[in-house]
Amino acid sequence: MATITTKDGTRIFYKDWGSGQPMLFSHGWPLSADAWDAQMVFFGAQGFRVIAHDRRSHGRSDQTWDGNDMDHYADDLADLIEALDLTDVILVGHSTGGGEVAHYIGRHGTARVAKVVFVGAVPPLMLKTDANPGGLPIEVFDGIRKGTFDNRAQFYKDLVTPFYGYNRDGALFSEGVRDSFWLQGMMGGLKGQLDCIHEFWEVDYTPDLLKIDRPTIFLHGDDDQIVPIDVAALAAVKLVPGARIKVYPGGSHGLPVSQQDEFNRDLLAFARGEAVEGERA
Repeated sequence: MATITTKDGTRIFYKDWGSGQPMLFSHGWPLSADAWDAQMVFFGAQGFRVIAHDRRSHGRSDQTWDGNDMDHYADDLADLIEALDLTDVILVGHSTGGGEVAHYIGRHGTARVAKVVFVGAVPPLMLKTDANPGGLPIEVFDGIRKGTFDNRAQFYKDLVTPFYGYNRDGALFSEGVRDSFWLQGMMGGLKGQLDCIHEFWEVDYTPDLLKIDRPTIFLHGDDDQIVPIDVAALAAVKLVPGARIKVYPGGSHGLPVSQQDEFNRDLLAFARGEAVEGERA
């Protein structure tokens, strides 16, 4: 397996396919780099170098007791980018991966970055606070912690339904997608996955978004049952100068899978500097 060793000694697994301008994908919780396989094959065939890694304590990377926090995630991403000497890179972050991408820029800047893509991403802040009254109450996140701790095997199987919108009229349930989601989730370490819940629900990424100075687009479904669009993309796009947004009517949290062809088409257009159908400021 291809791995790098970070500055604190953690081994991070990654895939690195193809050649051309690099496109680096950061996955959501509790998944792994495998969540991006269809995108990696598609964009590799379009002439891009495609890279995806397993976040620490997820997938095939080391399962650590400490360091399962966004500072370490962002620094791990920086170590990967530097180890592979990536420049002019297009960063793509889904869900928690969007927080990772934002915090990478907040901590390490944009010298190596060409463009930024947020997909159903958690920034700026998911938690309901006095300053963020539209957020979700802490009880929601406590329920996720409890479900993950008590019986994560069953919890991950059940999570697939709202994640991909399989509970909506007309949705075509895929047992294969559920199996893949479950397998990726169960590969990770319980301690790290529990720690990560705080990072994707309770961290405020506003300061990171304000530091983005590269072309940026937010891709988000308006029926996202995991990361509601109102508190996420519709708020975040206002914080990044010149950022664009595309809203997918009826779109679920799992856009790269549930609307794979449209998503790939839109991401390709953005990567090539072309207009994305339906985008707006």
